[in-house]
Amino acid sequence: MPKIVVLISGGGTNLQALIDASTGSSPRKLNGIITRVFSSSAKAYGITRAANAGIPTTVHTLKSYYEGIPRESTEQRKAARDRFDADLAQLVIAEKPDLVVCAGWMLILSLAFLSPLKTVGVPIINLHPALPGAFDGTHAIERSWEAGQKGEVAKGGCMVHYVIEAVDMGEPLLVKEFPVVQGESVETWEAKIHALEHVAIVEGAQQALHNAGFA
Repeated sequence: MPKIVVLISGGGTNLQALIDASTGSSPRKLNGIITRVFSSSAKAYGITRAANAGIPTTVHTLKSYYEGIPRESTEQRKAARDRFDADLAQLVIAEKPDLVVCAGWMLILSLAFLSPLKTVGVPIINLHPALPGAFDGTHAIERSWEAGQKGEVAKGGCMVHYVIEAVDMGEPLLVKEFPVVQGESVETWEAKIHALEHVAIVEGAQQALHNAGFA
């Protein structure tokens, strides 16, 4: 059974979708086992979700790497951030995963993380709440809703993509979309995206495993 490591930062609803899909009754929707969850926040509820499923967790916080470094010391902070990513890479590699899934991981992964994983041949995928080539980065849900209400886009949705250095620009594995409805609230828009995300992350992870040679 292929091993999956999941990176989270918050509530872990998409982690829960992965857990349910990988531990449900046969046939499973996700043919893999989550061996560890890494969280960038000690307060993330996703840690509780993992614990409830018997999955070990590790908290890896960036704040601890910045301790004692003034905000204006950009070079020192850059070096600290690279150490954070490099250390995370080694922690992940120690798990010997076949796939890394970013499920609400809110920090950009630099080459200090990506290069070691590439060297050992472990693919990394990410869930992003917007369509390919649109609304990269943060606040994608609010930005895409606003664009839809202004008539600038006709569709919204989410994608699962391979992670590369350019943020949210890796090759899409899976895309889910829906039409803009004029006058709908941002809350309704967000709910639609989250509902799609819970399906997409499972299908995307399964597709990534298939692409990596697992049935």
